[in-house]
Amino acid sequence: MRRASRVLWLAVLALLCGLFTAPAATAGAAPDPAPAAVSAAPVSAAPVPPRQNMLQNATAGLFLHWGMFTRPLHKDCREWEKAVTDGGWSADYWVDEAKKLKASYIVLATFHSRLGYARPWPSKIPGSCATERDILGELVKAANAKGLKVILYMTDDPQWHNEQGFETLDSKAYSAYKGKDVDLTTRPGFGEYSYDLFFEVMANYPKLSGFWIDNDNAYWEENKLYEQIREKRPDMTLSNNNEDTAIMDMVSHEQKTGMTPPYDQPSAIWTPMPRLTESCYKVPDTGSWWYDGQDRPVSTGLNVGRYVANAGTSIKSLMNLTAMTNGKLPPQQQKFTDFMQGYLPPVWESLHGVHGGGYMYGGMQPGAWNDGAYGYITVSKQDRARQYVHVTTRPTSGDEVKLRDNGYRVKRITDLRTGKRMPFSQRDGSVTIKGISAWDAYDTVFKVDTGRNREGVYPTRLVTANEPAVADGDFTTYYDNKGVLPVALTLDLGRVRRAQYLAINQREWSPTYNRETFGRPEDSARIKDYRISVSNDGKGWRQIKAGVLESARGVRFLDLGVSARYLKLDVDTTWAAATVPRFYQQLQIDEIQVGYGYPRK
Repeated sequence: MRRASRVLWLAVLALLCGLFTAPAATAGAAPDPAPAAVSAAPVSAAPVPPRQNMLQNATAGLFLHWGMFTRPLHKDCREWEKAVTDGGWSADYWVDEAKKLKASYIVLATFHSRLGYARPWPSKIPGSCATERDILGELVKAANAKGLKVILYMTDDPQWHNEQGFETLDSKAYSAYKGKDVDLTTRPGFGEYSYDLFFEVMANYPKLSGFWIDNDNAYWEENKLYEQIREKRPDMTLSNNNEDTAIMDMVSHEQKTGMTPPYDQPSAIWTPMPRLTESCYKVPDTGSWWYDGQDRPVSTGLNVGRYVANAGTSIKSLMNLTAMTNGKLPPQQQKFTDFMQGYLPPVWESLHGVHGGGYMYGGMQPGAWNDGAYGYITVSKQDRARQYVHVTTRPTSGDEVKLRDNGYRVKRITDLRTGKRMPFSQRDGSVTIKGISAWDAYDTVFKVDTGRNREGVYPTRLVTANEPAVADGDFTTYYDNKGVLPVALTLDLGRVRRAQYLAINQREWSPTYNRETFGRPEDSARIKDYRISVSNDGKGWRQIKAGVLESARGVRFLDLGVSARYLKLDVDTTWAAATVPRFYQQLQIDEIQVGYGYPRK
C-alpha cells in the first residue's frame, strides 16, 4: 500500500513537472517560471455571414468577359445570339473549364460597358441588348449541378455607349417603359436603368449567388441599392472592384503588374486580412479582357505563380479567360486549363482549405529566402500543426531552402509530390530544407509537420505596451500613428527577461513592391529606418540596434540577443513617398511579439 502510494505520488509529481516545463529552446530562455507555449494563430475575428461561406472556402474563380463585342463584333443583338447558339455554346463547357482550374465560382461579365451592355437573359426592361435564350439561367443551373456558383458582373458606366460608332443604349425605349424621359448615356440615367436590372435579376434567379460590382454609381447609393439587396436576398454576396466599401463582402483588385517576382500580385494589394480579398487578372499575356480575335500567348509559370502567391496570402484568384463567341477558349488558353487539370490535384491540399502563412493565422515567414529563392507558406485550416512551403522561385545555387521558422518546432518535412522525407536542420530561428533534387518547374511544395503552438515566444499576458494594440494578441486591432513620425513603441516584459528577437506584423493595408523602379512613387506604409533600445528601469536607455527594415509582406524579424525589462522600437521613417499622401508617414502595426529563444531540431 505504501509502495503503491509512493508510485502514485511520483506519477503525479512527474505529470506536474511535465505541465510546467517550458518548451525547449536555445540558451538564454526566460528565467523561471517559464512561459507557456504561444498559440499558433492569435486571431479574434467576427463571425462569418453564411452567404460568405462559399467565397471564404474558395481558392479561385473563373472570370469571363463575353458579349456582343467579342470578336467578330456584332452590331445586332439577335445576330449575336444566333451566332452564339449556332456556334454550339454550352454552359457545361464553361463549368467544366472552371473545374479544371479548381474554381468555386464563375463571374460572368456580359453586361459590360465595352461589350455592348448585352444582357444574357430575357428581360422585360428595354434599354440594351437582351437575349431570348436564357443563357444566364442555363449557366446558373449547370454550375449548381456541379457544385459551383455564378456571380453576375454589373457595370456602373455608360461612357462607352457609342464606342463602336453606333448606339448601344436605347434611351427612348426605356423612357417609354418608365413613363418619363431618362437619358441612359448619363450616369444618373444609366444608374436608374441598371438599378432596375438588379431587381429583375434578383427576382428571376433565386440561385444566382451574387453581384460583382465594377465601381459604384451615385444613383445606386442614393437609392440604397446594396441595403435592399441585403434585405431581399441575404444569400447574395457583393464584390466591388478596386474599392473597399464596408457593405461589400469582398474587395477585388484588378490586374497588378510590375512586381518582383512578376507573379507576386499580393505585394501590390492593399487590403488587410481578415477582409475577403480577390485578385482578378488576365491569364493571357497580352490583349484585352475579352477575345479580340487573336490566340494570345499564355505564360504557364506566371499564372501558376499567381495562383500560389494568392493562396499563400489568403487572396482568391479570379482568373480571366477570353471565351470566343461560341463559348470555347482560344487554343493556348485551352492548353493552360488542360495543364492545370493535371497539375493542381497532387498539391491541392496545400492550396485549398488553407490560410496564408506568416500573417494573422500563424505560419513561418514567406517571401525572399536564401540565394534568390522566393516563396509562400500555407497553413492548414483543419490542422494548425501542418504547414506547406511553396518554393515558387528556386535558389540560384545549391540544393537548400532556408527560411525563418517563426517559433515553430519542425518535426517532419516531406516533398508533397513525391512523398520523400526530406532532411532538414533547425537552429537560430531558421529551418533549412536540404538535399532538394526534385525541383518542380513552377512550385516545389513541402509538407511541414510542426508543433501546434509556437515555442520560445512570450504570451501576451507577460508583455504590455505603451500602445496596447501591438501586444494584445488580436490581429483585428492595430496601432495607428495617425501620420506622426517618429514613433516610439515600448514593450514591458514585467521584469528583466531574455529578448532574443522581435516578430513584427505590420498591417497589410498598402503595397510593398518598389514602384519607383517603374516611375511611380513608393507607397509602402511600413517601417524603414528604425532603432532599438533597451532598459531595465524604463529611464536609462541603451541603443543596441539600428537599421533599415525591408518593405515586405508578412512577419518581419529583428534579432536582439539581450536581457532587459523594457524594449523600445523607434521608427524614424517609413517607405512611402511624400507624393503619396494616403500612405506618407503612415504606420499601422498589428502585433509585435517577443521571442526569448529559438526552437531546435
